[in-house]
Amino acid sequence: MKWLWIILGTLAALVALVAIIGAILPVKHVATKRARFGQPAEAVWAAIDGPQDWRPGFGKYEILPERNGHKVWREDLGQGEPVMFERIRADPPQRLETKIISTGIPFGGTWVYELTPTPAGTDLRITENGEVYNVIFRFVSRFLMGHTSTIEATLRALGKKFGEQITIEN
Repeated sequence: MKWLWIILGTLAALVALVAIIGAILPVKHVATKRARFGQPAEAVWAAIDGPQDWRPGFGKYEILPERNGHKVWREDLGQGEPVMFERIRADPPQRLETKIISTGIPFGGTWVYELTPTPAGTDLRITENGEVYNVIFRFVSRFLMGHTSTIEATLRALGKKFGEQITIEN
């Protein structure tokens, strides 16, 4: 019985430490990655501006009524409740900005897609201006997953959609 209390006490101390470290970390972060695609900017734009059914974890996609003249949609990210997004800026085929507008979830923020034509195709830079509200999730996001993990998975999946092996850079 003594060992059970020691194990439970150790686990409680670990959870408390994770929560304390998470509380010390900033809520906001900026993460960015870039990849080159052998596709014209218009093809990359067409893939990112709409249902990204090529992306890992893509689920149900539903277009909702516009908000402030902006496109709004709800998407199942495979993490429970669907998340609502708003396209806050679109300058095809150069820049796309989307924002999470759901409330009551442990994260939020914007994604900025910047497309730069090159002689060989298109450079795509994705910048996440993220916010992580839950202290445990903040710790996990920073130290276990990494703030760039979703960006990297998205870039790899886009490369796979185009049948390309891509290199991800800062």
